[in-house]
Amino acid sequence: MLMIRSIVRPERVHNVMAALMEAGFPGVTKMSVVGRGKQRGIKIGEIRYDEIPKELLMTVIKEADKEFVIQTIIKAARTSGNGAYGDGKIFITTVEEVYTISSGIREMAGGKLEEVAI
Repeated sequence: MLMIRSIVRPERVHNVMAALMEAGFPGVTKMSVVGRGKQRGIKIGEIRYDEIPKELLMTVIKEADKEFVIQTIIKAARTSGNGAYGDGKIFITTVEEVYTISSGIREMAGGKLEEVAI
């Protein structure tokens, strides 16, 4: 299993979430965040904004779906055909275990499920 964390422009978040839903990946956690990239913020007139609003989307997928999900996010998050500075980043990390609180089920890498004694 993999966790995909996508940082996208606020005005593109609806497009990304709709594209993921349509592609069969409805489980997404969304958080409003602020930050800056290589451009070190943005300067408008004499004012420099170091913290730019973004949205962080997190989803856990099977490793076999990785390339498809990444391409889905990129297509939906880009502001133009070739993209632009500030369109965002995608980070991929390995997920070893997932626990479902309501059922007490533990899912491990490889798809193995087991009920956890509580």
